[in-house]
Amino acid sequence: MGKLLIVGTVAFDAIETPFGKTDKILGGAATYIGLSASQFGIESGIISVVGGDFPKEYLEMLNNKNIDTSGIEIVENGKTFFWSGKYHNDLNTRDTLITDLNVLADFRPVVPDNFIDCDFLMLGNLHPAVQMSVIVQIPKRPKLVALDTMNFWMDNTLDELLEVIKKVDVITINDEEARQLSGEYSLVKAAEKIHKMGPQYVVIKKGEHGALLFNNGNVFFAPALPLEEVFDPTGAGDTFAGGFIGYMASTHDISFENMKRAVIYGSNLASFCVERFGTERMINLEQEEVQTRLQEFKQLTQFDIELN
Repeated sequence: MGKLLIVGTVAFDAIETPFGKTDKILGGAATYIGLSASQFGIESGIISVVGGDFPKEYLEMLNNKNIDTSGIEIVENGKTFFWSGKYHNDLNTRDTLITDLNVLADFRPVVPDNFIDCDFLMLGNLHPAVQMSVIVQIPKRPKLVALDTMNFWMDNTLDELLEVIKKVDVITINDEEARQLSGEYSLVKAAEKIHKMGPQYVVIKKGEHGALLFNNGNVFFAPALPLEEVFDPTGAGDTFAGGFIGYMASTHDISFENMKRAVIYGSNLASFCVERFGTERMINLEQEEVQTRLQEFKQLTQFDIELN
């Protein structure tokens, strides 16, 4: 099994959807990625920063899932990153109400000694300068480097983002972001352009419509499982990324064929994330539930057809 290092936010979120609203709850890209990857029983660690207001029991919960938190800096006199958002009725669009960077504004990540030799690196959604500072601290290139980013960084720090993109093997972004980054409406053309920026593999997430994997002319599509209840889409993309990289790390196989399976595992885990507010569902997710739903995915996509 490979050792996985995750870089991203550990945060508080306050969320409102058509189905209810929350006060401050546990969130952050690295939290979702870590919880999702923990389903594969791998050794993983998070690099992030929190304030003195961050409950110790959250760190203990992560540790109990074999997620090393020694790379999470605690600024005792600071406040943890906070995001608040309100989703529209379609759950695909949202308004950001509050973004308080707090301790994240001055974050200077340090790779812990026990993860300097990581085999897999997942760069969660963060400022590209922070992502790059982690890449340059690791002397031997990991077996696989994956990047998740968003339109905010494309709007505000495009040059720095492009430098990071040059150094990664896999990029995971949603369809809107893929179009913005490439300037192409067709996702096939968008993936081709993004390939030329550096990544061998481009994963385009389409929310409730599944995910696409592109690799030098090869294309794979994984559907999203039709769900009876969707409460909160926050963190679904990060959960997908965690499932994807977690599976890759657990198998140590970075072939295109294995990456197809990783996309299915990512989609499967993301389908759980949206069933409750925040990280609640992922914290309490049982392995048996994961396997049962994987079987549903298999039935959803398998068919026999006579070809002449």
